[in-house]
Formats: sequence, C-alpha cells, structure tokens
Amino acid sequence: MLATFMEVLDTSVATVSLPHIAGNLSATTDESTWVLTSYLISNAIVLPSSGWLSNMLGRKRYQLYSVCLFTLASMWCGASTSLAMLVVARVVQGAAGGGLQPVSQAVLLESFPVHKRGQAMAMYGMGIIVSPLVGPLLGGWITDNYTWRWIFYINVPVGILALLMIQTFVEDPPYIGRARQKRIDYPGLGFLAIALTCFQIVLDKGQEADWFGAVWVRWLVAIAAISMLAFIVRELQTDSPIVNLRIFADRNLATGTFLIGLLGIIIYGTTTLLPLFLQDLIGYTAYQSGLAVSPRGIGAILSMVIAGQLIGRVDERLLITIGVIIRGASLFMLGDLNLTMSMGSVVWPNIVNGFANGFLFVPLTTVTMKTLPKELMGAGTGLYNLLRNMGASFGISMVTTLLTRGEQAHQNMLVANLCAVNPVYWTSLQRLSHFLAMQSGTASGLREAMGALYRNLRQQSMLSSYIDDFRLLGYLSILCLPFLVFFRNTTGSRGRRTDFPAH
Repeated sequence: MLATFMEVLDTSVATVSLPHIAGNLSATTDESTWVLTSYLISNAIVLPSSGWLSNMLGRKRYQLYSVCLFTLASMWCGASTSLAMLVVARVVQGAAGGGLQPVSQAVLLESFPVHKRGQAMAMYGMGIIVSPLVGPLLGGWITDNYTWRWIFYINVPVGILALLMIQTFVEDPPYIGRARQKRIDYPGLGFLAIALTCFQIVLDKGQEADWFGAVWVRWLVAIAAISMLAFIVRELQTDSPIVNLRIFADRNLATGTFLIGLLGIIIYGTTTLLPLFLQDLIGYTAYQSGLAVSPRGIGAILSMVIAGQLIGRVDERLLITIGVIIRGASLFMLGDLNLTMSMGSVVWPNIVNGFANGFLFVPLTTVTMKTLPKELMGAGTGLYNLLRNMGASFGISMVTTLLTRGEQAHQNMLVANLCAVNPVYWTSLQRLSHFLAMQSGTASGLREAMGALYRNLRQQSMLSSYIDDFRLLGYLSILCLPFLVFFRNTTGSRGRRTDFPAH
C-alpha cells in the first residue's frame, strides 16, 4: 500500500501547483500541463505490460526496481531547473509508477486465500482512495507554505520505507522463475506505446484544439486506432505477447475491466468537477475547496471496513449494486447545488460519495480476479488498472468538454431573455443603472448595470452546465447495474482455474 499510495498521490498532488511551477520555471500555464500529461502517458504504457515485466525480472525485484526508480525520479523532479528537465523526470517517474499498483495488487491477491482477499483489498484500498483526496489538499498546503518542490521530495521517506518493507516481506511465487526466459515482444510494445501516447495526448489537449476541428487531432486518432488494431493482431498471433489478451476469455475479468473503466469516468469526472465548481462559482480558495472535498475520505474509510468484513459472506454483486446506487444518489445530490449553498451542502454529498467507494473498489477487484489463475494475476491486474486509468483520462476530458460547451448552450438560451420587451429584465436594468449612476454617472451606470446582469447570466449558465454534468455522471453510475449480471456467482468458492493459455 505504501508504494501504491506514493504513486497515486503523485497523479493528483501536482494539479494545484501548476501555476507556481509555471511561474518558477518561466513557462506558460498551458506548457506546464505537460507535467501531468507526460506522467500519464508513460504510466499508461507500462501498466498493461507490468505482468510481463514482473515475470521477466521477478515480482519482488521488479517492485524494488520500480520503487527505487520512482523515488530517485521524485528527487529529480524536485531538483529540476527547467520545464524540459521536469517533464523528462516525470516521464521516468510515470514509467516507474506504472508497475506499482498492479504488482502490489497481484502480491496481495496471491498472498491471501480467496475468502480473505476482501479484507486484504479493503486495507489496500484505503491507500488507493484516500491518496487522491489528500493529494490536492496536501499539494496546495505545501505549495503555499513552502515550495512546489516539496510535493516531490515528500516521496523520498515513503519510498525508502516501502523498499525496506518489500525487501523484508515480499517473496516471489515459484512459477515466476519459469517465465523469465521469454523474448521481448518489441513490435507489440512499440504498437502499444504509439497507441496509448496518441490517445492520451488527444484526451489531454483535444478540448483546447476544438477536438476534430484540428487536423493534428484527426491524425493522432487515426494513428492510435491503426496502432491499437496492429497491437491486438500482434498479441493474438505471437507466442510470447507482452500483454496476454487471451485472459479476456475469463468472463469475470472482461466484465470487471469494463466496469472499472466506466467507474473511472464517473469517479475522476466527479473529482475534477467539484473543485472547479467551488473555486469558479462559489469563490473558494484551493485550500478551502480541498477542505470541502476531503470529507469524502471519511465515508471511504468507513465503507472499506464494512465491505472488507462482508466480502466472502455476501455476494460481491450485491455489494457492488449497493455501491453503484449510493454513488448515483450522491451525484444527484450534487446536481441540486446552487450559488447560495453553505459548505455543509457540499460536505454531506461528498461523505455519501466516498461511502460508495468501499462497496465498489473492494468487491469489484475481488470478483474480477477471483476466477483468474495465480500465474495470470499480474497480467490481469495490469489490464484492470490500465482500463481504470484510461477511464479516468476519458472522464476528465469528457466533463471539461461538456462543461464548456454546456455553458455556451445555456448562455445562448438565456441571453434571449435579455431584451427590452422582457419587463423583468427592463425593470432590473433600470433600477440597477439608476443605483450605479449615482456613483459613476448616467452613461457609466448603464454600462455597469448591463455588465453586472451579463455576469449574473454567465454564472447561471455555468451553474446549469455543472448540474447537467453531475446528473449525467449519476445516470452513468446507474448504467453500471445491468452489466453486473455477466459476473459469475463465486461467493463461497475458493477460486476456479479457467482453461486458456498462460503465456
């Protein structure tokens, strides 16, 4: 959990520090976003191949190498003197972090018997869920009180402690040694890297370029699609694939990876929207918005404890159903926010939202991997985490695009009411301009009154767009329910081997 906590924390801790990083390194805010994009690209490339790498190097050795490289790259990030140097360091950091989550999950799932995996994943899940919540709050506090460099330096003691514990307690299973002599699938790795790199760049930069209105976006989408198709064909034909796509023959794994991708859209879309809403419309500072959002961790920790005790006794599909319904209810609660709300109106939906996490992540991970043979656990967790990250990237791009375009649509609709034949508008304009004219003159008072009414219209348009996004995510959450029927009922089983190639 320590290694994963460190890796997940670094995906979110830098978000609130980008303006400070840009100013300190003489870069524009737009250029500074490559600090996030470069990390996500390299992380996405390594994630699906983590199972192959852990087999080649040995799981313990691969985890030690990854933690060590991640810690060194964190020091490099903190010591960077230019944006180019920081981006390169973030690429190395993302590549090292790509193997931490799937390998940690594989070690846990193999170390415990099937009926104990829920409790193990509940403890592990606390680090996974709490770190994205702590990240922006911690990053904002460190940046405001010290310097942005310390958001990377704090990884060093955590990394050292993780190295000591992995060296002391983690052991390789016997089948790992039998898989180390396979050759590297260079074409497959190349196709995968090209496809994921193009896909991630389009998701991160597409909104700024008006998506398919830009020629380079169309080219990158075409290259990504062709590369992904070539990758799939290559991996299904070669005897030693770097990503074993044949494991999707396991119905639980296929269903679980699809659902975690959909949940990634919902969860990361929510965590992106809410701080923007609080800062743009309500006027909260970054630290205040962090305080309003952080109680989500209270609900998450409580539900993790409950879910950990119920798994093995209750059908995992029932627990996931409860989590999906709670998640949807919290999103519809957020869809009722307004411009005059108190902080308590944000805190309670966040606690409910966090409470859903324990009934989603723990049982979903457990039931997804339950029928997978142990020697394929690393490949399964790699693909599972890749789909979650891809869902997260797509979700962030989706909600920000819908937010911008929804605001424009609502503004076009509402602006029709700002005309002289509307008595409400005309009366409001006259009263406000008369009041302002006493301070700045008749001509200035009229202009200022019209500007004030337009600002109010824009606020209403933005509010309506945020409400649309929250409710859309609520409907997507409910959409998860029909797919639960595709899971096999494995409650009370000790795991079952699925017969398909293990290479």
